[in-house]
Amino acid sequence: MPDHLILIRAGTTDYDLQERIRGTLDMPLCAAGIAEAERAGAHLFARPPVALYAADATCAAETARLVGRACGLRPRRVTGLANLDMGLWQGMLVDDIRRKQPRLHRQWQDNPWAVAPPQGELLEDACMRVEGALEKILRRHATGSIALVVPHPIDRVVRWIVSGQSMGDLWSPPTADGLLAELPVAAQWQSRRGAEGGRASRLRGAAAG
Repeated sequence: MPDHLILIRAGTTDYDLQERIRGTLDMPLCAAGIAEAERAGAHLFARPPVALYAADATCAAETARLVGRACGLRPRRVTGLANLDMGLWQGMLVDDIRRKQPRLHRQWQDNPWAVAPPQGELLEDACMRVEGALEKILRRHATGSIALVVPHPIDRVVRWIVSGQSMGDLWSPPTADGLLAELPVAAQWQSRRGAEGGRASRLRGAAAG
């Protein structure tokens, strides 16, 4: 199992700048997102990872291509790491959701584990598929560091699963300091691999705690 997972948030899109809910809508990087991807690549140039993976989304693929070019790596696409499916909220401004559906918005903010957007995905289901995809990637490498590019806010889900960091507000826009994080893998991951069965329940219980 690798020592570290270098988590790279996919570069910014126009929807991120507008504070719209992007969800699974496939969008390219904007100019600011291209600059972020190039900055991430420059950061990894001196000590490149042994492998580079990317979620199956345009913004993640474009980010990984620019990072890979800087590091001399060819990105490998991974299924199961799509962004949170926000259903009918996708494309809407956060302020519009807050105004038009105040009760559901408040429930999502207070406890995103208990409610899903209309025709959207439960956070618990997203965690299960992300955990499964991560497990397949991590088992391919015995040591070293690997890099993974995923869209926002699924990057926060990955941080939480791998290293126990808080997800925070899943609707807050991406920030510059969240572009790249080097997460230690072994100890946190092995603790999650302990008991078999009921993985989603254990994940949900850990978050509630």
